[in-house]
Amino acid sequence: MKRNWIIIALMSLALPMMAQNRQPQVIDKVVAVVGKNIILQSDIENQYIQYRVQGLAAGTGKEIRSRILEDLLLQKLMLNQAEMDSITVTDDQVEADMEQRIRYFIARIGSQEKLEEQFGKSMAEIKDEVRQARRDQMLQEQVQAKIMQNVTVTPKEVKDFFRDIPKDSLPTISPSYEIVQIVKRPPVSIDEKLQVKDRLYQIRKRILEGESSFSTMAVLYSEDPGSARQGGELGFAGKGVYATEFENVAFNLRDGEISDVVETEFGFHIIQLIERRGETINCRHILLTAKVPVEALEKAQNQLDSVAQLIRNGDMTFEEACKKFSDDDSKSNGGYLTNAVSGGNWLSLQDLQELEGSYPEYKNLAFVISRLNVGEVSDPLPMTTNENNDAFRLVMVKRKTEAHQANLKDDYNLIQNWALGQKRQEAIGKWVKDKAAKAYIRLDENYKNNDFYYDWNIQ
Repeated sequence: MKRNWIIIALMSLALPMMAQNRQPQVIDKVVAVVGKNIILQSDIENQYIQYRVQGLAAGTGKEIRSRILEDLLLQKLMLNQAEMDSITVTDDQVEADMEQRIRYFIARIGSQEKLEEQFGKSMAEIKDEVRQARRDQMLQEQVQAKIMQNVTVTPKEVKDFFRDIPKDSLPTISPSYEIVQIVKRPPVSIDEKLQVKDRLYQIRKRILEGESSFSTMAVLYSEDPGSARQGGELGFAGKGVYATEFENVAFNLRDGEISDVVETEFGFHIIQLIERRGETINCRHILLTAKVPVEALEKAQNQLDSVAQLIRNGDMTFEEACKKFSDDDSKSNGGYLTNAVSGGNWLSLQDLQELEGSYPEYKNLAFVISRLNVGEVSDPLPMTTNENNDAFRLVMVKRKTEAHQANLKDDYNLIQNWALGQKRQEAIGKWVKDKAAKAYIRLDENYKNNDFYYDWNIQ
């Protein structure tokens, strides 16, 4: 299988390698020049250290450094091409993207303080590095999109690609599952919603009367873990990032103004506008959610227990029960749980484990699914919806593929992605050969004999 690590690196959304201050400092020098862009020895070494620590690359030190250098050469060549093609990104776009990523990493690591501790830098320094890295990456993404815009694969190309794989090189595909579900989402009572709204109005009143600041109250009371520790601050963002109801209010506030209570699918908010920059805004919010009463959850659990017995007794098929009893949108397609990455219905245990970190609805499913037989209905399982509400569900394995050697019948979509990946890599190879012949590229003598994947036209 041809390697596709360069495309993966270009499409990565990870935080830039920012922990170099914790590593021994290397004696720096310029090892490559691409147009106006330079690559330093430290750029290679810092990524090499991170790759080794995180186990992201196999091979000798020389091989890994060579891959890193070629990745950096490709990035710099794309930056050079972006300048030649007058491709730009606005400050507002970069700022909104940077703030969104910072919020994501803070949410994943737990707090701003932990993020600063992890990288040994202040938040201002982290933002500066992410800002510049994302500006470059956004330019590269536009160039890459132009390269890939007409790259597709036909069914014949997929078959030809598969036939060219040596039989002894065909990978083993892990077991995958088609999972169907019946979800009961107990409604939040009107009384509970009114109580939450009243609590927010009391918080708003205390802020307006000067008893406490908005940021302090957000730290104390907001139920948004990603922003509460930052005093509710969300960072700069443009339209399309937040829920529609939230945006309709936030974008019409004046600097410093505090909104009335706003209801979205995530709960109830009060919002304060901090600053407006062009088409982006930076605001704070305090989020409170109305909880489903315990009694309602118990009722949902008992209902699903009865539904499970109907299915097990053969009085109703799972699909019929799903249509009749499920409160989830998935009922329209038979209750199938969708793979949030591929968009298809097949999920491996590894998929479920990886997805549960970002999507609450997948949490703990791998453990349950691995113990169910095909056609077996689970007991009612507690779950958290993507809107962070408590619910219960039944799940059933509709179909399962056992571990097997890859084949066209069972793994067409997967093989299609492999074929498309190869074709994209070939497209990049052609692009590199063409652009490298026209660009100024200089390499340090110590790297000229590296075994690069692409033709860099280095004399």
